[in-house]
Amino acid sequence: QVQLVESGGGLVQPEGSLRVSCAASGSILSINVMGWYRQAPGKERVLVARITHSGSTNYADSVKGRFTISRDNAKNTVYLQMNVLKPEDTAVYYCNAAVVTRAGTFLEVWGQGTLVTVSS
Repeated sequence: QVQLVESGGGLVQPEGSLRVSCAASGSILSINVMGWYRQAPGKERVLVARITHSGSTNYADSVKGRFTISRDNAKNTVYLQMNVLKPEDTAVYYCNAAVVTRAGTFLEVWGQGTLVTVSS
């Protein structure tokens, strides 16, 4: 069994910065892609950014130049550094991971979500 635990959400003023983290634990052999998605009230969940095991990244157009995704493979942890935050970035941010377990199975795992609110 594999779990993802997010942390670091909260309230921040417009133009401010925040970093959210997501740590994976459990029966993990390797993690291929890790990513962050967000879901604003009344809207669908959408991709924010993702990163491969080797460090290749891609971003939603709306966050390019403001957000940076990174990961620590030794800690099975992914980070999202968010700068120049805007009110429209307000959402629940979910971590996602494509995991190969020690049993050799493939799992797509979601975290429970962390709320980021951008408001003055």
